[in-house]
Amino acid sequence: MARGGFNGFPGGGGRNNMMKQIEKLQKQMEQMQDDLKNQEITESAGGGAVEATVNGNKELVSIKLDKDAVDPDDVEMLEDLIVVAVNSAMKTAEEKMSSEMGKFTGGLNIPGL
Repeated sequence: MARGGFNGFPGGGGRNNMMKQIEKLQKQMEQMQDDLKNQEITESAGGGAVEATVNGNKELVSIKLDKDAVDPDDVEMLEDLIVVAVNSAMKTAEEKMSSEMGKFTGGLNIPGL
């Protein structure tokens, strides 16, 4: 590397430009994360008998039950449907976050992102 150079930028003049680009990318990523956290993802199970909604933080926001899904003689089925709907919503939220982050990281596995 030439004296004063930085990764192929002679004289280090590109350092400031590179840092500005990194800062810009970081701000864009933070904005995207905030946007995703405010989005809600809804998934259902049992043909819509149970709906679970999570946000981009993968926090359960709401559960909706069709009144016909509430059978006191078959509580286990309702419990199973709730688990399926919640897990599906969580998975979709995770996939959406990963997909959006992949646009910034170029598919690199960066810890903490």
